[in-house]
Formats: sequence, structure tokens, C-alpha cells
Amino acid sequence: MDSSTWSPGTATTAAPLASYERIRNAADISVIVIYFVVVMAVGLWAMFSTNRGTVGGFFLAGRNMVWWPIGASLFASNIGSGHFVGLAGSGAASGIAMGGFEWNALILVVVLGWVFVPIYIKAGVVTMPEYLKKRFGGQRIQVYLSLLSLLLYIFTKISADIFSGAIFINMALGLDLYLAIILLLAVTGIYTITGGLAAVIYTDTLQTAIMLVGSAILTGFAFNEVGGYEAFMEKYMKAIPTMISDGNITIKEECYTPRADSFHIFRDPLKGDLPWPGLIFGLFILTLWYWCTDQVIVQRCLSAKNMSHVKGGCIMCGYLKLLPMFLMVMTGMVSRILYTERVACVLPSECEKYCGIKVGCSNIAYPTLVIELMPDGLRGLMLSVMLASLMSSLTSIFNSASTLFTMDIYTKIRKRASEKELMLVGRLFILVLIGVSIAWVPIVQSAQSGQLFDYIQSITSYLGPPIAAVFLLAIFWKRTTESGAFWGLILGFLVGLARMITEFAYGTGSCMEPSNCPTIICGVHYLYFAIILFAICVITIVVVSLFTKPIPDVHLYRLCWSLRNSKEERIDLDAGEENIQDTLEESIEIEVPEKKKGYFRRAYDLFCGLDQQKGPKMTKEEEEAMKLKMTDTSEKPLWRTIMNINGIILLTVAVFCHAYFA
Repeated sequence: MDSSTWSPGTATTAAPLASYERIRNAADISVIVIYFVVVMAVGLWAMFSTNRGTVGGFFLAGRNMVWWPIGASLFASNIGSGHFVGLAGSGAASGIAMGGFEWNALILVVVLGWVFVPIYIKAGVVTMPEYLKKRFGGQRIQVYLSLLSLLLYIFTKISADIFSGAIFINMALGLDLYLAIILLLAVTGIYTITGGLAAVIYTDTLQTAIMLVGSAILTGFAFNEVGGYEAFMEKYMKAIPTMISDGNITIKEECYTPRADSFHIFRDPLKGDLPWPGLIFGLFILTLWYWCTDQVIVQRCLSAKNMSHVKGGCIMCGYLKLLPMFLMVMTGMVSRILYTERVACVLPSECEKYCGIKVGCSNIAYPTLVIELMPDGLRGLMLSVMLASLMSSLTSIFNSASTLFTMDIYTKIRKRASEKELMLVGRLFILVLIGVSIAWVPIVQSAQSGQLFDYIQSITSYLGPPIAAVFLLAIFWKRTTESGAFWGLILGFLVGLARMITEFAYGTGSCMEPSNCPTIICGVHYLYFAIILFAICVITIVVVSLFTKPIPDVHLYRLCWSLRNSKEERIDLDAGEENIQDTLEESIEIEVPEKKKGYFRRAYDLFCGLDQQKGPKMTKEEEEAMKLKMTDTSEKPLWRTIMNINGIILLTVAVFCHAYFA
């Protein structure tokens, strides 16, 4: 259907209200049911075939994962329904530039696998705040970073993914937005709470396959409908809505015509919506935080059998990250061509009619394409794809968030908590997280002119750079001290929070109704703000560190880059304090013999993996050997060479993609 033959009169019959009727057919419903059965089967298999009754089993999948599930899980954890809805929406609104956000990751996954993960493994840590505790000592940085990470998960990842998944379900099934959200969370919550990281990684692998197959089919249909790539480039520039005035409001031309630079990634440094210096340097800081220091991503790498599997997983994820530009961004642009009146609406009254939000309907670009373009059966497959992307990223975040809370915050409150207690607390925390995230959804709806992906990136720009600065200096500058890192984090957080609160107080505005926010605060593009904030944090950390006493090398062996290969024994800065692991062992030893359990209690323990018998206690020698294996980063020379060659190829591909679409 060409946009020129489309009139507002015909739009009302296919408005989102009636679209759910199309999915009520035997073929679509069968596909969705089969999808849920298969996912639950894989989840149950992973639950019962892995050890999830211990902290290491539940949170790190027993450190036994191979490269391909890790690569698939890294990709699936990153690509949530927020990407399908958000990237396609940004493509529909402003062209291909948002695809640059995806391609930036090709460089950072190599940095993750080759630079950061070896340090984390040698440090022998489960969480990122735990690494900073070992590196700097004390507890304030560890607790602060855990709380900040949880806030970021709620503000960006969880609420955005829930919202985008609910938009889709609301359009496809006609369910109320909040009912859709609650149903989604019920399913994802069940197998994250019960299964642990192994169940999440295996279901992620299945979800990745479904996501790629489904979105590739839709992209094929979309480009076929538009008449190929050449026609796509020509028609996108002409996809202009007809409703641009209602008597009271007349919209400015730049608000509804596609941007002249729609097919360029690098845009004007001052007037561009995504200025190229921001896209190179500002985005590098954000992706450094996300790919190299974020619990969700790093936790997958830490579950690998060995270093070669870590690198293999990172390379696989890098190649998969090439695809969103074509499968999501460009597909969203096709949606604007085919359904111009809906997707590119500018009049608040029109937008409210089509998607219930006054600031713009670009977020419905992908769901509209699925519902309008796909035949019966395939429509059900695409709904499954959206659910797959949503559930895979949510389960990953829930598992990582509960790891952070349990290992870094709860163990400070309850120093002698038993392993079973930690398992239960981790699972209960997921329920709390779900409740808080649902409450944040209305804010997400109206932020950043209704462009979901812009909302996610802007929040990240205000809160992520201080974390990136601390990790970068902690690893590469051994002179960094605890005071420097702490005050850098605090100052960075306050500056970022000031910008974020101001922006939400004034509203981000839209092309039709610009925000009244003072230019000195909101006039700086969020990617430029990320660079400024990062610089402030680095300067603060360096200055305070130089004025405080350096940490002796004996506490830093294998915790920073220059000392990564040292063989000397490290004395932890908090060696006097009790280790979590020691308290766990002690608490297990003093547990009283259990009485015979009833049927319900046994079924509950089996479901949550709490019934698994403790093995015989390890001897001191066995414990040492186990510790060595857990912190070993050695590789076979052949595999190291293969991985290094692949890493270089991936970096070359990244440079080529940027240059070709620049």
C-alpha cells in the first residue's frame, strides 16, 4: 500500500483499536501457543539439568558455558523489545543514524573480551561492585554502585522494555496496557526466579534464533512491498503526512518532512539531531559503561568455561549486532513509507487517535508493520519474536539485578546469611523490582518526544559516564585511590541527576511544542553532555587520588592492567573482614539437621532448586585447585590465534560499516 493512496478516512478502520481482530485466527494463535510451550520446555530443561541450588550455580551458571550460548545471550540481553520498538521508531522519525548506536558495540565487545573480562576473572569476582571493593577496599563504593546500577535498570532497561512490549501486545491482542504488562511479567518472573542464570542463557539462545528468523522474514516482506532498496531511499524522503493543520495549529515544515541527512550516520556537529562528535566520543563512553562494566553483560562472560569461550561469545555477539540496522532501523523507515499518516503523524489530536500519545506515534512503526503486512501464522511468529526479545532482556536484567542486590547489599545487612537464605532473597527481590518498574512506565510514555530509544540513551548519558570513568581509571591507572573514585562517582551523579531532574521537570518537549528548559542546561545535546560529565569525573578522580595516599602494589596484584600477570600473592585490602564465602561456609556448618519435609515443601524446594544435596566438604588442596581454575585466563595457542584474527576482522567490519554509511 503506497502512502499516496492512503487517506485519513481509511486509517480509522485499521486504527490500533481494531487491529487485534486480525490476530484472532487459528494459525496465529497456534504459533504463539507453540512458542510459549517450547520456551517453557527449554526453561524447565535448563532448570532441572543445571545446579541452581548454590550461589555460583544460580548466579554464574556454574562457570560452565560455551561460546555460542554466551554470544546469543549477550545479544538477546541487549536487544529487548525496546530495540524493536525504539530503533524502528527512531528510524521512522529521523533515518538511519540510530543504527550507529548498534555498530559502536562491534568495537566495544572486543574491548570487553580482550581487556576487561581477563581482569575480572583474575580478580575472582561475581559482580562489578565486588571488583571495585577488591580494587579500592571499603564498602561505600560497592554499595553505592549496586544501588546506582539498580536505579539504571529500573529507569532505562526494565521500564522501557515493559512499555514497548505492552504497546505491541495492546495493538496485537487488544489487552489493556497494564494488564499486558502484568501477564508478561508473570511469565518472565517464573523462570528467572526459579531457574537462575543457566535457564536464562539457554532460553536466550532459543529467543535469539526466533528473533533473527522472524525479523528477517518481516524485513523481506517490507522491502518487497516498498519495491527494493533504491525505491526505499526515494520513497522515504517523500513520506510526508497530509494532516499538518487543524485550523488552530499549523505545524512547522521541519516537524513533518524527513531530514535531509536521513541516510547519513554522521550528522552536523551543531544542528544535527545526533551530532557526529557525540556519536563517536560521547557514545563510546556510554557503550564502555554498558558493554564493559554492566552486570547484565559481564555476568554472561563470567559464566564461560575459559577465556577462549569468552572471546568467542563476544565475537558472535559483535557479528549479530550488525543486523539491527537492517532488521529494525530500516524496517521502521519502511513503516513510515507504508503507513505515513499513522507513523509520521504530527498533529497532537491525530497522534492521540492512532496511538494514545500526543507527542508522536513513531513508536508504533514496528508493531503496525507486523499487524498490517504479515500473513496469518507469520503474524503470530512476529508477536512471538517481540515477546522473545522482551522476555530475554527482562530475564537477564532480573537475574543480574538480584545478583547485585543479594551479593553486594543484602550480605552487608545479614553478614551470616545462609546460602539458602541468599537464594530466597535474590528471588524475592525480583518481585520488588517488577513492582517499582511498572510504576515508572507512565514517565517513559511521554519522554523524549515519544521516541523510546532517545529516552533510554539520554538517561544513560546522565547516569552512566561516572561509572565508566571509575572503571577505566581503576583498571588502567593503578594510582587511583578509594577517595578519588568515590568523590568522582558522587560528583558525577549529582551533576547528571541535576540535568535529568531539570529535563523531566520542564519536559523534553517536541518539534511542535519546544520545552521551556533553559538552553544552558537542556541545550547541550545528551551525547555532548556525556563527554562533559565523563571529563568532570576523570579530573575529579585524578586530582583527589593525587592528594591521597597511594594503594601499595601488594593489594593490587591482578586487579589492574599493569599488574595483571603478576604471580605474587595479593593481600585484599579488607583481609581483616570476613569474606562472604567464609560466612556462607560457616553458616552451612552450623545448620541444624532438618526435619522431614511435607509434600508441598519438597515440591517448592525442587522447583526452586533448593533441594540439591551438598557434596562432601572439599579438602584445602581441592579448594585451592578450584580457586585457581576459577581465576585462570590461559588459552590454547591455536584458539588464541583464531580468536585474535576474528577480533581483527570484526573491528575492520565495524570501521567499514561506519565509513560506508557516514
